[in-house]
Amino acid sequence: MPELPEVETIKTAIEKSVGCCQIINVEVRNRNLRQPIPEDFERKISKTRILEYRRIAKYIVVDLDNGLSLVMHMGMSGKIHLCDKPENPLAKHDHVIIETQNGFIIYNDPRRFGLFTYIKTNEIFTNPLFRKIGKDPFDESLTAQYLKDKFLRKKTPIKVALLDQEIIAGIGNIYASEILFGSRISPLREAKQISLEECEKIIKNTREVLKKAIAAGGSTLRDYEKPDGSLGYFQNQHCVYGKNGQKCPICNCDICKSGGIQKIVQAGRSTFYCPHKQK
Repeated sequence: MPELPEVETIKTAIEKSVGCCQIINVEVRNRNLRQPIPEDFERKISKTRILEYRRIAKYIVVDLDNGLSLVMHMGMSGKIHLCDKPENPLAKHDHVIIETQNGFIIYNDPRRFGLFTYIKTNEIFTNPLFRKIGKDPFDESLTAQYLKDKFLRKKTPIKVALLDQEIIAGIGNIYASEILFGSRISPLREAKQISLEECEKIIKNTREVLKKAIAAGGSTLRDYEKPDGSLGYFQNQHCVYGKNGQKCPICNCDICKSGGIQKIVQAGRSTFYCPHKQK
C-alpha cells in the first residue's frame, strides 16, 4: 500500500501535470472499489474547476469550485496514470477516467481496494474518513509531549503504535521500521516505555526519513509506480526494511554471531530491525 511519501509523490505529479483547470468529463467503468463509487459521482465532479490539491494522511484531496472535494485513496495496488490521451482500448483495470483541460487522470486498480468519492469541502474533517485522523508528521503541533501523552497507556509495541493513524497520520509499515532504526529504538518495546527524549528522536527521524523518501519518489517494492510510469528509488536507501540477515549500515558487530538484521511479525506486519543497535 502506498504510504505518505508515495501519496505525496502522486499528488505532486497530478498537480504539476494537470494543475488548477477545468474537469471536462468523468467516466466510471467500475464502481465496486473498497466503498462503491457514488452513483452521482460523474455528475458532481464533471464541469467543475480544480482549486487546490492536498494530501491528508494517505489520501489525495482535490478541492473543487462547487464546494466539493474529490477524495482518492490508492488502496493496495491502485495507480494513477497521467496522459494526453488514453489508450484505445483502455487497460483492463482502468476504473475511473477523468478528462481535464490539461489531460487525463486514469485510476487503475487490479485489487480494487482503493477509494474514489467526494465530500463537501467544509465537512472534510467531520467526515468518518478523516474525523479521527492523527497529526500529520510535518505538522508543527506534532510534539514530543503530544506523542508521550498518546503513548502513555499503550502496552502495544512502539512499532505498532507508529502505525496507528489516529496518532500520526501517514506512517506505514516500511517507514515505521526505518524511523525506529534511525531513532535506535527497538520495535519490541512497549509504547508507554518510550521517554520524552525518545519521542523527540522519533519525530526528528520521522521527518528526516519521510523527506528523503519523498525526494526519492517513494519506495517501489511491489505495485507502486509514479504517475509517469517510473519507479520510486528510496528502497535503495532502506537501512533495515527488507534486509533480513544482512549487516546494518552502522554496525561493527560480527554478523555470524549477531545474525544481522532481524525480521519479526508484529500485528500481522513484517518488522525489520537491528537488535545490536536498537534497544
